[in-house]
Amino acid sequence: MDAAGLIMLKLSRYLRKEDGASSAEFALVFIPFSAMVLGILGLSMVLYANQTLQYATEQAARYYSVSAADGTDVSGSINTYGQQKYTGPMAATFTASRGGCGPNGFQVLGTGSLPLSAGVINQTITLTAHACFP
Repeated sequence: MDAAGLIMLKLSRYLRKEDGASSAEFALVFIPFSAMVLGILGLSMVLYANQTLQYATEQAARYYSVSAADGTDVSGSINTYGQQKYTGPMAATFTASRGGCGPNGFQVLGTGSLPLSAGVINQTITLTAHACFP
């Protein structure tokens, strides 16, 4: 066998080897897969924060309505009551007002900002919830 044939034989053996192929495939798939998993976790956090904010806002509106029916003015303590009912991952504030939901309605607006960090991108998402109680 001449030198060119020997080189071609070694080259063909080298190209047929699959040692380390799974490591290379893992490296290619790992980054998009981890980005997808972190994105799903971030979206889940946003949905959880939104749901708990809506629940706390509805409870605060009900509390405002029931307390006002008793003749007590609790518009200043609505924020404290709403924060007690809120169990989400961010700080939330609740503001109460009369009207806007009919002639005798009691409305509460809950707001909060949820910071999301996805490596290079940092984003703050503002969530709001509005609830009325007759």
